[in-house]
Amino acid sequence: MKNMLRLGAALTALSIGAGASFAGPAVVDGPGVNPECFAPWDEDTKHFQWEGREGPYRVAIVNGFVGNTWRIQMIKTAKAYAEDPEIADKLADLKVVSTGTDAPAQLGAIEDFINQGYDAIVTIAVSPDGFDRVIRLADREDVVLVPFDNVLDTDAVMQVNEDQLTMGRTWAQFVMEELKAKGVTSGKILEVRGLPGNSVDRDRSIGINDVIAADSGDWEMVSVVGNWDDGTTQKVVADAIAVHGEFAAVAGQGGSNGVIQALKDAGHPWVPVAGESENGFRKAIAENSEDGLKGISIGQSPGLVAVAMKAAISALEGNVMPQLISVPLPVATYQDLEDGKNYWSDLPDNFFTVNEFPPCGVNISGPAIMSQDESDTN
Repeated sequence: MKNMLRLGAALTALSIGAGASFAGPAVVDGPGVNPECFAPWDEDTKHFQWEGREGPYRVAIVNGFVGNTWRIQMIKTAKAYAEDPEIADKLADLKVVSTGTDAPAQLGAIEDFINQGYDAIVTIAVSPDGFDRVIRLADREDVVLVPFDNVLDTDAVMQVNEDQLTMGRTWAQFVMEELKAKGVTSGKILEVRGLPGNSVDRDRSIGINDVIAADSGDWEMVSVVGNWDDGTTQKVVADAIAVHGEFAAVAGQGGSNGVIQALKDAGHPWVPVAGESENGFRKAIAENSEDGLKGISIGQSPGLVAVAMKAAISALEGNVMPQLISVPLPVATYQDLEDGKNYWSDLPDNFFTVNEFPPCGVNISGPAIMSQDESDTN
């Protein structure tokens, strides 16, 4: 009987220990640290706290798709930020890998870094779900996992993002207002979607289509997939013009330089265009707005990686953090653009213009970013 009692006690202790090891961060009351930078998504956002540990820390960036300029600039930005004096002394090691669009490959890379003993892993998820296993593993090993940009459909990890649904709605509202100002109440609207299968593309598209569907005009939506890539976007927009003729407006998630080039090549009249924050897109708006290119540029900044890295380090230091961190949308329309301020005539067209987050103390210069390379680190 005594042996049975001892065995029962041991099993109970093991069960409690196992449960604790999978607990992950504690859910605590807010507010969190530095709310000007790490702003909660809304009033219902819960807060996390990990047990603080001594630095410097080992951090990995696990990117997925790398086949467009945004992802390339994001990787360069992460490397440039790691050299910033604000953070350099807090990093013992930074590894960067890109795994492509295959979810199992990305999950495998994350697991590998967890098993190697990295303190934090920052990732752009290739899918909004399917990460339960690595979340549990990260919690068990006390690793801070921070998805950003393409985030997960879960509240079990700390995440950093801009409001993609609001971004899509803002694009569409701008387009509708510009068309009404021209007296246009019907026609075809071209939607240029991003990389299929992730939360950013999904949420932006929902926002765009919700606004246009609610409008009283007679609109026909035509959708093409540009993968947020200039070259791909230029081709699919050119094909759409060849098949459908003239569009009343374009709502593009990215690859905005490709939209502009396709319109130019086809001799398509300038129309209201919603797009991302590519430098060339903003140049084109500034140069052609009086001729009808009424544009809005909202930047999903590659610099989000720096905010995610800063959040991961803050969590490792034991600070209280929001589970979902909201980064404000940097909006510029044809009425706001100013050379040297929010676009640069002397920088490449494919440079993404928004890389400053003053409340976070993140301000990474264009030259510092462009001096890096996008290759994986060994």
